[in-house]
Amino acid sequence: MKKRLYKSRDKKIDGVCAGIAEYFDMDATLVRLIWVLLTFTAFAGFGGVIIYIVCMVVMPEAPAGYDPEKEIIIEDDRQN
Repeated sequence: MKKRLYKSRDKKIDGVCAGIAEYFDMDATLVRLIWVLLTFTAFAGFGGVIIYIVCMVVMPEAPAGYDPEKEIIIEDDRQN
């Protein structure tokens, strides 16, 4: 299965950084720290915030049962 970039279900704000961390097999906290540092140091005028908002809109939500470790979607047979 082809690896896909999704917003993670492990959310702090909207799951963008955690989704990027899952895609690159990194720790989500490390990605969040890098994002904050780059936002406040490299992007004049808080461009990182604008990029984050764009990612919030563009990145799809991970499907229910998606397991980034196995890169598969596990069907949930439970009835709600």
